Amino acid sequence: MGMLEGKVVAVTGAGRGIGREIALLAAAEGASVVVNDLGASESGEGADTGPAGEVVEIIKSKGGKAIVNGADISDPLGAESIIEDALRAFGKIDSVVNNAGVLRDRIFHKMSRSDWEDSIRVNLNGYYYVSKAAALVFKEQGHGNFVHFTSTSGLIGNFGQANYSAAKMGVVGLSNSIALDMQRFGVTSNCIAPFAWSRLTASIPAQTEAEIERVERLKTMSADKIAPLAVFLASDRSKEVSGQIFCVRKNEIFLFSVPRPVRSMHRAEGWTPDSIADELLPAFKPSFHDLARSSDIFAWDPI
Repeated sequence: MGMLEGKVVAVTGAGRGIGREIALLAAAEGASVVVNDLGASESGEGADTGPAGEVVEIIKSKGGKAIVNGADISDPLGAESIIEDALRAFGKIDSVVNNAGVLRDRIFHKMSRSDWEDSIRVNLNGYYYVSKAAALVFKEQGHGNFVHFTSTSGLIGNFGQANYSAAKMGVVGLSNSIALDMQRFGVTSNCIAPFAWSRLTASIPAQTEAEIERVERLKTMSADKIAPLAVFLASDRSKEVSGQIFCVRKNEIFLFSVPRPVRSMHRAEGWTPDSIADELLPAFKPSFHDLARSSDIFAWDPI
């Protein structure tokens, strides 16, 4: 028996890339899969259920069970239809993998309102809509799990991605709150930050030699390396794992820390702007973190 035998899993953005590999592995591990994909471009334009249909046909050809859902997750009714289709076709829903996403990269001072709103609408609001629809079912049945995709662009930083970074850090907060709120109902929620070559990473601008080298490294990181962790987190064997942030980089898996106080300073008479400058700043400054991009932290070649 596979790790997901008898389970029903919904994967958003499952027509291509990481989502496709998760859907295929989930089916291989015994799950019935709702393959959601709007089929839009990396910027969120257009619609084509063809890629999702291809994934479903592959699953069925190997004896598995899967259906296509072509909804836009940023539409609340579309998001709800993913869960409704799972219930209609398979009678239940056990796991949601929030993977769909768009990129609207712009350096911040050139970022338009639509660049900002489109990214938040899909990369954060869409995750909320799908999660909320599933949460109502999970609560009643007393079990369920969420696997949300975040990004090191938010966890660490990157150029030209203020909108994407904000959304992906929002996903971390969403996941943690779900984990806290729904723990009593047997529901878990975790995040994965992936390194993998996909349509989205292919759109990353590379102009300097260092940026070109980074893109070349990304090309060696295939999407299938991400799927095993997602499938594990969607299984019953992960029931003691919740509120965590993982990262997958080829054959490496990382666990990220979360913000916690690192220094404190008390002044009985309270603080003034001058005392902050004269006393607190010198005490705190050694603990300040440097500005960094994801590539600065993950600077070595993966094996």
